[in-house]
Amino acid sequence: MKGIGVSPGIAIGKARVLRKKITVVSGTRLQNEAEIAIAIAQYDDAVHCAVAGVEALRRKVLLPEENDLLDAQIELLRDPQLKADVEARIREDRLPVQDAVAAVIAATVQLFRSLKDEYMQARTADIQDIGDRLLTHLEGTQTQADKDFAPGTILIAEDLSPADTIAMDTRHVTGFATQSGGQTSHAAIIAKARGVPAVVDCGASLHAIEDGDIVIVDGEKGLVLHQPDAATINAYSNRRMQLVAQQPPLHAIKDAPCVTTDGTPILLLGNISGAADLDLVFANGGQGAGLLRTELLFMSKPGFPSEATQYAFYKAAALEAKGKPVTIRTLDVGGDKQLPYFRMEPEQNPFLGYRAIRICLDEWKDIFRTQLRAILRASASGPLSILFPMITNGEELQAAKSLLEAEKQALRREGIAFDEGIETGIMIEVPAAALMADMLAAECNFFSIGTNDLCQYTMAADRMHPKVAALYDPFHPGFLRLVAQVIAAGHAHHIHVGMCGEMAADPRATQLLLGMGLREFSMSAASIPAVKSRVLQTSMEQAVALWQQVQTMRSAQDIIQYLQEKVP
Repeated sequence: MKGIGVSPGIAIGKARVLRKKITVVSGTRLQNEAEIAIAIAQYDDAVHCAVAGVEALRRKVLLPEENDLLDAQIELLRDPQLKADVEARIREDRLPVQDAVAAVIAATVQLFRSLKDEYMQARTADIQDIGDRLLTHLEGTQTQADKDFAPGTILIAEDLSPADTIAMDTRHVTGFATQSGGQTSHAAIIAKARGVPAVVDCGASLHAIEDGDIVIVDGEKGLVLHQPDAATINAYSNRRMQLVAQQPPLHAIKDAPCVTTDGTPILLLGNISGAADLDLVFANGGQGAGLLRTELLFMSKPGFPSEATQYAFYKAAALEAKGKPVTIRTLDVGGDKQLPYFRMEPEQNPFLGYRAIRICLDEWKDIFRTQLRAILRASASGPLSILFPMITNGEELQAAKSLLEAEKQALRREGIAFDEGIETGIMIEVPAAALMADMLAAECNFFSIGTNDLCQYTMAADRMHPKVAALYDPFHPGFLRLVAQVIAAGHAHHIHVGMCGEMAADPRATQLLLGMGLREFSMSAASIPAVKSRVLQTSMEQAVALWQQVQTMRSAQDIIQYLQEKVP
């Protein structure tokens, strides 16, 4: 069974199939105002109990990502729009409270699934989870997260909610596979942070798995093997032991300087969603944040966050970094990645549509300026830099810089402090920008190569589409040449070049990227030790020779095989 590997590693165990909660619609109607009042009171009580349950779970978690996700759950449960929608079903349709909640949750899930954006589709698990929590309290049943699992369990589910994933006891649950989900789902985020092998988006093929079946989850290759034979189990067991042996003890390298064997310093940074994530970045040996995604802040609010809210958010990251660098990417939504409170016209091809810097320089110019002002103010508290996403040409970059300069002038007039030397950079994720990187390098302070979208656009292959996902391969010779061209263009203009896509977190690619000249890598906190270990074992002479040899190869398969032989 083929899916998307979202957390590397190998898990072997017995399946535990989590069945989707089924709510039976009563078909009855409320008869009078007294029953309506009781139903609304029952809903309020269910919200109170559900919030208490999430807060109890939050007291048990250790990872900052988990706290952030549970905070978002509480905010969703308390969302006034959710309450208004449920009350409308109760008052206008006279539905019993369970039916009203089920109807509203179903409609919201359908809306999110209709969007073509991976991130928004991944949020359906969050919506379903709060619905399950509310219905659990209304019906007096038990949630999946409350259940115990035997040691060596592989969870199989349609999807896993944040609560299901966070409540997992990793001493017992050694891996999981889901029918749906994506690389940005909360289950994927937590699995990677905890080091639990996971494969998502396996489709209906998972229906063949029953409780107690032997299953292997290969998180690196995105494979789920059902009822494997003894030889396959033995081969995967040996591979798992090899992976464990290759993983260095964190304490042995965490505080070691990140330099190659011949003394070249390399900067390893974390991809974060807020200040709390920095704790885990530093705990894993990271040196700051190469990407702070701001869209999660916007998506978690009932409306566009104010300047004060954004300022507090960015300042918290600057202070938490304690003098280490934090790169803030400006708002990267629009087109298919919509905000819950701002609906836009549907598009035929949203991945190539009205999004990111394109919308910020047009309809959302005032919102963009507010964000820039908030970041500038926060820069007085620590070394921040600004990253513009989805830049296609020099005109867009100049327009963004002009708005930034206008906000700087306004702050100067008002006597408000900010970092006068704050750096601005661009995401290289559009092939046209990569091809003219030499020109764009003259207009900014740094590049950040977003390999996920850049590879997808270069290969003309949707990485989420099962029939063409195999074409999405960052080891394709043409793509590697494009990446090397961007790095060379940056160095020629004496600007620093980083990478923040999944390729930066792949230890197989580390020596190759070093050979191209990359010196800054940004990734999930859990990925830092493996990449750092590879850096510490590499000389620049080896890396350059490796890249020179790879340039002679004609296929991704040949390149991957060569890397596996030369970089075990």
